[in-house]
Amino acid sequence: MTSPRVASVRIDLHTHSRASDGTDSPAELVRAAARAGLDVLAITDHDTAAGWPDAQAVADEVGVTLVPGMEISTHHRGRSVHLLAYLPDPTYPPLADELARVLDGRAARVPRMVTRLNGLGIDITEDDVRRASAGAVASGRPHVADALVTLGVVADRSEAFDRYLAWGRPAHVDRYAVPLETAIRAVAGAGGVSVIAHPWGRGGLGRPDEQTLVGLQEIGLAGIEVDHQDHDLETRDVLRSMARDLGLVATGASDYHGVGKADHELGCNTTDPAELERLLAAAAEASARSGRPTPRLTSGRATGTA
Repeated sequence: MTSPRVASVRIDLHTHSRASDGTDSPAELVRAAARAGLDVLAITDHDTAAGWPDAQAVADEVGVTLVPGMEISTHHRGRSVHLLAYLPDPTYPPLADELARVLDGRAARVPRMVTRLNGLGIDITEDDVRRASAGAVASGRPHVADALVTLGVVADRSEAFDRYLAWGRPAHVDRYAVPLETAIRAVAGAGGVSVIAHPWGRGGLGRPDEQTLVGLQEIGLAGIEVDHQDHDLETRDVLRSMARDLGLVATGASDYHGVGKADHELGCNTTDPAELERLLAAAAEASARSGRPTPRLTSGRATGTA
């Protein structure tokens, strides 16, 4: 695989398209990244690689280096944990089977959430949610939230989650998530590398100590997302120090969802080019160990020789 040059490269390694719960199509996402001045973009839709082909086609056209990835729904010690997976072969059966279970769980809980909302006196239907999730591989809570916005029940996704859909709220419904260690091993077996998303934020590990990270590192964890809107400056300093001490890659990203998530504009946080080099080197090693094909990394304007 080719890797971006180190100098003057802007890198965003965590974004979402309409293939999951973003509001831009994969093509629109890549075009928006180019307009934002990004050189390298990872598309990391929840539990799916469905947006990769369309994103890759446009990345070639506009000269953005695209890193194919996904954000896997996992759980660890009673917590929901988001795991970013970069450059895995999505057809690897253990990974594909787990992703299918997650997506089935997403779809299956929509009718139950609708029923709970109806019980609260809210006139919402499954068709409303399907319209809100057009283009997505599976409907989920953000699409229920979008339907509630369209119906005028709430002002935005944040209010929908705060009032109805977040854990402990009246319309929340649990679903299947992959055990974190299982997901890390599956990503490694698929020839990819994994990074814990916003580890001290929502959907993170809950301020893990170094011993926890070492244990995950031993089974294949490559890095942690340090620069994220959920992390204040003090948290970022602590996490960066932990990553340095343990030899983990430290990434940064926007967690962009289009208009579905405020204050997460493309490029608001970025990854140091040297850290991307380390991540891609780890992915190349994982691919060689597993024997799985590496998804195509577009060359873009930020690469050296092809």
